[in-house]
Amino acid sequence: MPNRLAQEDSPYLQQHKNNPVDWYPWGEEAFAKAKEEDKAIFISIGYSSCHWCHVMEETVFENTTCADILNESFVCIKVDREERPDIDKHYQEVHMLLNRRAGGWPTSIFCTPQNKPFFAGTYIPPESKEGSVSGMGFIDLTKLIAQKIGEHDPKLFENADEIEKFLEHKEHPKEATVLKEEFLQNFMLQVKNNYDTKDGGFSVAPKFPQASTLNALITIDRLFADNSAKAMVVDTLKSMKKGGMYDLVDGGFCRYSVDNMWLVPHFEKMLYDNALLCNVYTQAYLTYKEESFLETAKEIADFWYNFMSEDELFYSASDADSEGEEGTYFVYGYDEVYTLLAENGYENIQTMMDEMQITPHGNFEGKNIIRLESGKKPKYFDEVKILLQGLRKKRDYPFCDKKVQTSWSGMMIHSLFNLGAIDAKYTQKAVKSLEALLETMYIDGVLYHTTLIHKTPKIEAFLEDYAFLAQALVTAYKFTQDELYLINAQRLTNKALEKFYNKGEWSFSSGEFVTKAEIYDNTYTSSVSIMIDVLISLGALLEDEKYTHFAFKTLEYNSYELGRRPVHYPYMLVQMFRYLRGERIIKANSANLSQNSLSLVNVNYPFVQFKQSNENGFMVCGDKSCFANTDDVHTVNALVQNSF
Repeated sequence: MPNRLAQEDSPYLQQHKNNPVDWYPWGEEAFAKAKEEDKAIFISIGYSSCHWCHVMEETVFENTTCADILNESFVCIKVDREERPDIDKHYQEVHMLLNRRAGGWPTSIFCTPQNKPFFAGTYIPPESKEGSVSGMGFIDLTKLIAQKIGEHDPKLFENADEIEKFLEHKEHPKEATVLKEEFLQNFMLQVKNNYDTKDGGFSVAPKFPQASTLNALITIDRLFADNSAKAMVVDTLKSMKKGGMYDLVDGGFCRYSVDNMWLVPHFEKMLYDNALLCNVYTQAYLTYKEESFLETAKEIADFWYNFMSEDELFYSASDADSEGEEGTYFVYGYDEVYTLLAENGYENIQTMMDEMQITPHGNFEGKNIIRLESGKKPKYFDEVKILLQGLRKKRDYPFCDKKVQTSWSGMMIHSLFNLGAIDAKYTQKAVKSLEALLETMYIDGVLYHTTLIHKTPKIEAFLEDYAFLAQALVTAYKFTQDELYLINAQRLTNKALEKFYNKGEWSFSSGEFVTKAEIYDNTYTSSVSIMIDVLISLGALLEDEKYTHFAFKTLEYNSYELGRRPVHYPYMLVQMFRYLRGERIIKANSANLSQNSLSLVNVNYPFVQFKQSNENGFMVCGDKSCFANTDDVHTVNALVQNSF
């Protein structure tokens, strides 16, 4: 018989509706029951495309022994971290406090009946490992916790009270540091120390793409002509798209690579990764004119429209698993590809197989992930790709989480508008997707965080939703000059300032969990840094200094950390350069702006806005004055450079 999760919209919660565990969704009913019956609380946080969440469901939550213990002695709560990022952020902080290291998903939290946490873990196997204190399994752990709660063990409750006090304590940053371009040296030193000179990227396995760092390096090269920044960007982007973490068959990036060479991915695909990387590859193409970068950016966008969208709205993620195993949809057997090529009349098949790294023993658990080690696509590949797609169509496609996320959708729309300056069809797609998102998630002046397609949203927006949607609206204005986009960006920004801003500090949420917004670029870009971006843009476009002031106060509030460890805050570092250097606004009539968008986005200076005016030519302006004008769009780049 289904549990209470059957009534929830979240695909992740729906996945657990038939577990033998008596799950509750997050809410007062669960907490009241725990107090009334004096039971410990178990909170499990995950998301629909999380591989280890599926493993824990299979080994623990479908295990009747585990379920019986939980149902007898605990009140169990399931949380979708994508639906409630405020709850997730709070308990990730709990995990960090208790374990002195970052957590992950699934997140497993145990609390007193008064909902005070005292134990935090991630994946916990059902059985204990003999002779290992840290390896206590779920069955033994829950029995022990149930006993301690039943005995009202004073030490456990004292620890819970102490943890709550730590969580309530707010640390304020140290004294502000003067913002200066010299932060660059520290950033480059830290990035180079992390850089993998063989395969690119900025860590050892597991390797994440770190789009914000790549974006910062592109900006640094454009500002300072830094060859080392260029080399790290170009080499990393070329390595990443060889195949593996990047899906050469359908397009799109998987979440991360489990090895150093970007070959074996964790196969789920997330909207935020693909949105951010689409933009990085677009900016890299504009900067370095490498055609394969543009091709990759387009393939990312096309993948999301072809596989991961409906009614102009974007799905949030696809799963790593299908047919009960990780990666089944994505990999190929040697014989099936050899036979496919032979049946379609190809010669030199073994050479082709070698080039695509398809071997009898495979490169992933006896199967093959398609990869082009040379980084260049052979002439036959576009045709063969269609044949490989045909093989995939015979398989079960991984589960798709059809949640619409305002923040993640905003990221993709922002990227599509930038890509649209090169190919206008993406501008048309971006306009339709932006209108669909606003219609779905911005209702009667209230912005919402997430909903399933064709459902009414219920959860109101967090800072990240305001930030990324406002950024998308500013970018939409840049490339369409539709002032309604700018007006909506201003409305959202004003509301975000009202709800989340306090003297340079930003909150992520303002509801039952008032969580501080992160300033570091972690899973994706910090919403605080995106707000600085939006504020600087509005200050320049609206000629309103209050927005620039809020941007400065945010930078100043975080200046000590930014100067000391800029490698953690690459997007904020870029916005600091922008604040110090100043914006450049290119003013022209609408025809000149639309017809010359490709030439204008090729201006080397990275901080440029467009604004419609009655000018017949092109005028280059700064904060409070204009520097020069010209009738020749090809001279605009030089005029911008000479304005400093």
